[in-house]
Amino acid sequence: MIYNKPEIKLRPTEVSDLETLFQFQLDKEGAYLAAFMATDHTDKSAYIDKYTKLLANPAVNNQTIILGNDIVGSIAKFMMEGDSEITYWIDRKFWGKGIATQALNEFLVIETSRPIFGRVAFDNFGSQRVLEKCGFVKEGTDKGFANARQSEIEEFIYKLT
Repeated sequence: MIYNKPEIKLRPTEVSDLETLFQFQLDKEGAYLAAFMATDHTDKSAYIDKYTKLLANPAVNNQTIILGNDIVGSIAKFMMEGDSEITYWIDRKFWGKGIATQALNEFLVIETSRPIFGRVAFDNFGSQRVLEKCGFVKEGTDKGFANARQSEIEEFIYKLT
């Protein structure tokens, strides 16, 4: 069987992308798997305000994932407690197509901070596979309050050196 990779591209996120990206994170299943979200992830003005400020922060690398002419997700590097961390979100209708893996691999070429960490809910197997396919190694666990689940859950910590 021949596997055709989706033709994605990354480009710096623009303020005009935020409306679409906001809609993606409203998906209930996606929010459940992401787990660690804003207290009220449905507050559009708070979302737009927060991410507009992040776009201006030189320590943050926000990229929008494009497939054809459509925005299908986002990927970013941010700083947390002095460490470089990655985060990504793919529109659920594009899950299982290799987009997150391809986007992360491409992102790691332009974002050269190392080590870089990825955190993932213990039961988000898809995201765990993405990190592992991109060379991240599980190095620990932590617990944190997951707003999307309204409970404390375990998260796995992955590292790429």
